[in-house]
Amino acid sequence: MKMMKAKRIVVTAVILIVCYLLQCTLFPHLALASIKPNLMLIITAAFGFMRSSKEGMFVGFFSGLLMDIQFGNILGFYALIYLLIGFINGLFQQVYYDEDIKLPLALIAASEFLYGLVIYLLMFMLRSEFHFIYYLSHNIIPELIYTIVVALGIYPLILYFNRKLEAEEKRSASKFV
Repeated sequence: MKMMKAKRIVVTAVILIVCYLLQCTLFPHLALASIKPNLMLIITAAFGFMRSSKEGMFVGFFSGLLMDIQFGNILGFYALIYLLIGFINGLFQQVYYDEDIKLPLALIAASEFLYGLVIYLLMFMLRSEFHFIYYLSHNIIPELIYTIVVALGIYPLILYFNRKLEAEEKRSASKFV
């Protein structure tokens, strides 16, 4: 049983690191009008609603920590934001059905919108920059659309790995009994 938990942690860490490396190396070259998709948010939201609030918070915290190390001025700023997004997405685990892609895409879109709003409030509005409509139309909405388009390709991969791990966990649990 502990072996399966360790395997899940390793697979989650590998997914997290691969997405982080893609976001920091490949996707800056694929930016459209300096807008890049937020892979770390896709991972955080997906693990939240597929697994639980606890796992969403765990993945969100480490996603945010990686973002803090790369882009942040304050260690923990993005970690807290992603942690909260992982927790909120985990609340939808009860209504999540893995065959239906509409709910995951809607949750990823809502998470991206919430992320954009929080970043605007904490990074711009507190500095008395009140250009919300401009920020909404030039940053939040384009990044939301780009993230959803990329999520259409990444989410099925995450779902595939999650199904494989759950199948192994069920087989392992049936052998144990």
